[in-house]
Amino acid sequence: MRTITIDEAPRFVGEEVTVRGWLYNKRSSGKILFLQVRDGTGVIQGVLSEPDSSPSLFADADRLNRESSLIVTGVLHEDHRAPGGCELQIKDITVVQEPTDPFPIELKEHTPGFLMDHRHLWMRTGRQVPILRIRDTVFRAVRDFFHRRGFVATEAPILTGTSVEGTTTLFEVDYFGEKAYLTQSGQLYLEATAMALGKVYWIGPVFRAEKSKTRKHLTEFWMAEAEMAYYDYADNNRLQEELIAYIVGAAVAERKQELDLLKRDTEKLLEEVSLPFPRVDYADAIKLLQEAGHEVSFGDDFGAPHEVTLGEHFRKPVFIERFPVSMKPFYMKRDPSEQSRVLAADLIAPEGYGELIGGSQRVDTLEELSAQLKERHLPSEPYEWYLDLRRYGSVPHSGFGLGMARTIAWICGVPHIRETIPFARQLNRLYP
Repeated sequence: MRTITIDEAPRFVGEEVTVRGWLYNKRSSGKILFLQVRDGTGVIQGVLSEPDSSPSLFADADRLNRESSLIVTGVLHEDHRAPGGCELQIKDITVVQEPTDPFPIELKEHTPGFLMDHRHLWMRTGRQVPILRIRDTVFRAVRDFFHRRGFVATEAPILTGTSVEGTTTLFEVDYFGEKAYLTQSGQLYLEATAMALGKVYWIGPVFRAEKSKTRKHLTEFWMAEAEMAYYDYADNNRLQEELIAYIVGAAVAERKQELDLLKRDTEKLLEEVSLPFPRVDYADAIKLLQEAGHEVSFGDDFGAPHEVTLGEHFRKPVFIERFPVSMKPFYMKRDPSEQSRVLAADLIAPEGYGELIGGSQRVDTLEELSAQLKERHLPSEPYEWYLDLRRYGSVPHSGFGLGMARTIAWICGVPHIRETIPFARQLNRLYP
């Protein structure tokens, strides 16, 4: 007799096996008890017949509460109607722990607030397990993509003394009497590391003190960021679209069962990431939105309704390029052909999931960077180390940041990114 995980069950049909997990649900039909057991890899139905088992075993199983932790032994039988194609004829049950109270989350609809208050328990139920498994695959696919292309994995500090994305969305902390901030991005530090290692990336947490309650915002989320020496603007965009196509391909190939459980149309997903992605000048995007009935002008940022329209128009990820200087941070390189624009692009997802990636070619001369800091009324002292990168061996270089939660939400087809992270941090939510 062997101990297996539920996803391995089809390989051992006809054998007696042991499964260790939790009671997900149960129902009875006369003298037959059906126990759904989960173990994190899947759910299997166990069948216990009163005539074929001891009275005490049947009675003990019948009184078990949901989420009792169990070790179940039985014989696997083929059953094409069952999830995974087999079910377990139970011979013995060992109860590891039995809850004394009913499990708070019933297998029915609850309010989002109730579910988020019980996130530590909600993650065990329904579609939450498939989403978190897909998250694991997406993180691994990002690492694999960069590794295959010769990138070096590195880290950036969480505590910083400078702003990257503007001063209005910083979480300030007391660092031994000195002002410090939770990082908005690892970009500046990755630029420094790229000058040592050529091509680098990290996947790490970033923090934005945005007072937003939309379905696409968290105050703490994970970014995959990359910086590349000797990459120009076009090189940068090509790498981004190849990354997105690779991630989606890996998720569909490895997590087809989970995506099917979420009722995600995987053929549509694969069609959406056929390369190349469209590239649209910011000014043309504004015209497109105006023609679609939006009240938007040149110089305005895109809101959720604008991103939905762009996604519906192109039906695949689309690069919006060459934004006005006033809309973007100080470190972006100006377009040589039009100094009022920057060599930057946002990659907008289809289906209303918003911006997946923001990227640009970075300023590579000391004169330009110093001037752009002054234009934004930013003091040069905190950025002296960053200015050093332009003093000593500066080269053309580019980089980008990909929001993991939005990317996973799009791949899974879920309506809110709070479901794509184990414990979401949002405005007014710090528990659990």
